[in-house]
Amino acid sequence: TAASSVAVKDVALKVWGPQEDQADDASWLPTTCKQFQTEHPEWNITFTYEVCPEGDAAKNVAPDPTAAGDVYFFANDQIGTLVDANAISELGGDALTQIQNDNSETMVKSVTGADGGVYGVPFTGNTWFMYYDKSAFTADEIKSLDAMLAKGKVAFPLTNSWYIASFFVANGCTLFGADGNDAAAGIDFGGDKGAAVTKYLVNMVANANFVNDADGAGIAGLRDGSIKAIFSGTWDAASVKEALGDNYAAAQLPTITIDGAEKQLRSFSGSKAIAVNPNCANPEVAVALAAYLGSADAQKSHYEMRNIIPCVNSLLTDATISADPAAVAQNNTIANTSILQPTISEMGNYWTPAENFGKSIYNKEVTEANAAEKTEAFNASFKATL
Repeated sequence: TAASSVAVKDVALKVWGPQEDQADDASWLPTTCKQFQTEHPEWNITFTYEVCPEGDAAKNVAPDPTAAGDVYFFANDQIGTLVDANAISELGGDALTQIQNDNSETMVKSVTGADGGVYGVPFTGNTWFMYYDKSAFTADEIKSLDAMLAKGKVAFPLTNSWYIASFFVANGCTLFGADGNDAAAGIDFGGDKGAAVTKYLVNMVANANFVNDADGAGIAGLRDGSIKAIFSGTWDAASVKEALGDNYAAAQLPTITIDGAEKQLRSFSGSKAIAVNPNCANPEVAVALAAYLGSADAQKSHYEMRNIIPCVNSLLTDATISADPAAVAQNNTIANTSILQPTISEMGNYWTPAENFGKSIYNKEVTEANAAEKTEAFNASFKATL
């Protein structure tokens, strides 16, 4: 018999991801990387794993990209910062084809920078939606926040800037233009549209059935039965299911009524994705690994091992996933009741003013009488920082 030899390349790869994915050798990340190695005998890969939560990628990678992971996980709203720091690679070739073929237009846009380049392989959606006690509300009532507030206690994190924007966007206010990537357009939460939203929020806070969801108040209320609905994401699914038991349910966002017209609440949406560091020594291998970690098979095992909701189109109708209320609510919200969270670095100027305005409304410093004035001051704070 004739023996053929294939040159094997020694490769070292440093992978940064959340602790939960690499708690031990049987965890999802090392298990999936071992499977990748098996499928690529042409590379002899030494993997090194380090902890970096997706939300901290920009903070940990951007200061010194040369010392960061070759492949790392990140939340898509950090793309602008990572691009500016030359800390993330634009993807092309087979990886880009996979991203475009496997995902919805929304998911592709979530990892697309202001320059049109695609910078990550999405592996899950990232947004918030509504959990509710299905014994408290009918299928029609959950379509309207006002109807729900008329019937039972609802917790909403008004003082959290990731959530409060949904009311302003519902009434036509904008962040960085129609597509969210026009820095020159700035943030426009002012004028009559913004003032009308502020008045709505003032009245919502005055409603006896409104609860500001802070410091775990929402889930605690679900648990003791005093609260019938909260707004959160998949990270709270297990706790909410435990609290509500057989009455556990989830749905996309409801509407609100402003000046007699129904307006659709829209949450910020995006994705969590896998990036490749442009400073890595073995870019071909790093890109292939990133694509593999975001593939349909890897997303399916990620769901099975850690309940991370997949985003690839082929898994949205999977029998197990489509029977998961949180998975259905997340995917419906991204498709129907959300806007893409801007990824440009200027978005960093939004968070603190929005949080402070939410606190001012909740603390009743903002009233119906001064709503227009306070809203203009709020809007001016964006213009000043931008």
